[in-house]
Parts: sequence; C-alpha cells; structure tokens
Amino acid sequence: MPTEAPEAPQAPEEHRRGTLTSGRGRLADPIFKWVVAGCGTLVLLILALMVIRTTTEAWPVFAKEGFFGFLVGDQWTSGGSRTEISGTYGAWPFIYGTLVTAAIAIVLALPLAIMVAVYLTHVAPNRLAKPLSYTVELLAAVPSVIFGLWGLHWFLPNVMRPFFEWLEAVLGWFFLFEGPVLGVGYLPAGIVLAIMILPIMTAIVREVIVVQSLDQQMAAYALGSTRWEVITKVVLPAGFSGIVAAAMLGLGRALGETIAVLMLIGGSQSWGASLFGTGSSMASHIAATFGEAAPETRTALMAIGVALFLVTMVINILARVIVWRLGQTKGDAAV
Repeated sequence: MPTEAPEAPQAPEEHRRGTLTSGRGRLADPIFKWVVAGCGTLVLLILALMVIRTTTEAWPVFAKEGFFGFLVGDQWTSGGSRTEISGTYGAWPFIYGTLVTAAIAIVLALPLAIMVAVYLTHVAPNRLAKPLSYTVELLAAVPSVIFGLWGLHWFLPNVMRPFFEWLEAVLGWFFLFEGPVLGVGYLPAGIVLAIMILPIMTAIVREVIVVQSLDQQMAAYALGSTRWEVITKVVLPAGFSGIVAAAMLGLGRALGETIAVLMLIGGSQSWGASLFGTGSSMASHIAATFGEAAPETRTALMAIGVALFLVTMVINILARVIVWRLGQTKGDAAV
C-alpha cells in the first residue's frame, strides 16, 4: 500500500526570528547604510577641522605677508614676538626643495617600478617571483629614519658622493650638475626618497599588470608578437591609467616625507638650480625647527603646513583628473 511521506519538521518559531527575510533582518540594511555613511562623513569632518584649525593658526602670517607673498617669498627671518608678526616669512625655498626632491624621486622610481613589476609578472619564474615580491614589499615596512641613517652614514659616502664627483667632473658645465659637491643636498635626498617610494609603486603597477586581459595577450602572441612587443604594446598601454595612479601615490608619499629628507637635504634656507645644492623641504623644516621655535615662528610653521597641504591636495586632484581622463579615452576603469 502506498504510504504518504511524513511532513518535514518545521523549525520552531523562535529559531526563524531575525533571519534575512524577517523584519529584524531587513532592519540591518538601513542601519548598515547609516553607519558607513557616518564613517565617510567623519573622514570629511576630520579633514575639514584640520584645514580650518591650521589655517586659523596661520592667518596672522598670511595677513602680514599676503598668501601669495608667503608662497613666493624667499626670505625667512624669524622673530621672537608673542603678540605680533615681526619677522619676515617666505616659504618658497622650502616649497622648491619639496618639489625638487619629489620630482627626483618620481623620475628615478617610476621606471624602476615598472621594470620590476614587468619582471615579476612576465619574466621571472614562479619560484623566484614570489620571494622577490615579498622582498620588494618588505622595504615598505622599513621606518624612514632607518633609510635616513643608512643613506647618510653608508650610501652617501660610499656610493653617492663618488658618483656625484664623477658626474660633476663630466657634466659640471650644465646648471643642474654645477659644483661643488657638498655631500648632502637635493640629489641624495631625492635618491633615498626614490628607494622609499619604490615598494608601494611596484606593488600597484604589478597588480595593474596582473589584471590585464590574458585573451588579448594570447591573441598578440598568436599574431607573432614577441614578449617585448606584447608587454610594450598590449600590457603597459592597457594599464597606463593605473601606472599614472601609482606614480601620483608615490609622489604624494615623497612630498610629505620628513625624517629621511631632514637628514640628507642639508637643512639650509637657500635654494638654487644645482641638484648638488643644499636646502630644506616643507616637512623637514617644520620638524627641524618647531620644537625650539618662538610663538611667532610656530605660527609661520603652521603656515608652511597649510602650504604643504595645499600642494598635496593639488597633486591629488590632478592625479584623479588624469586617471579619469585616461579611463574615458582608453576605456579603463580609473584606479
């Protein structure tokens, strides 16, 4: 005789409460929405408070020198007043040192990052690619003070200074390499900065290359392209917007670096075209003088902080615009 299958046991009512289909579960969606929206708003609020507070503190210097007068002035004479601005403050030598050292770092680090990333993704065998990737990324965990000490006490006297002296002997007629070679200066600070920003730039470029379409690469190989042609005509052009984003991220790190630059740039308040000359960056000058500065000078140093924030913000905005435009023209998604 046919028998009816027993009905499946029903879960108790209390066990079904709070599931994704219940009213309590659906309540989690708006709660999550407001939590993440609050976190995003908090970031903007913190940024706004930082800008407002530093600008308010620096306003007496801007009022005396003028905002653009402060940015382009090249005289820095500290005063000792507690109630007024009696000195002369111009931030251009420090802005110039920041831009020059960051430019040197990008010019040296970007080609090296691209070559290392290409080697790790398309040339090196797997047993070698992974250890090398870990080694490159390990550089990002080294504190900047260690880079500064290593650069000042070993890399500069044993490697960089002999090379600089040879470079000055060969190209000393060119204004960028005009002597004398003093040891510390813009060029050694920029070279050490390039080593510091190399890991993060290499990691980003490597990820950009890895996600490129394998079908396009195989199609290029099927048409008879060499490995060099596939890399230079297929892989790198397709990931160009991501490479630009990596360069801008490395540039942002170089602009704000403090301790290593402080040890290697020379600490002077002068500026000049020669890369062998000494100077200061905005961040290094603040770190070097803030502790013992008079109240008036601290106000001027806050103004340098505002200028540094402005330069960094302009660089980031330009980076986003460049990446977005490249994504529009090439069909890539902006990184």
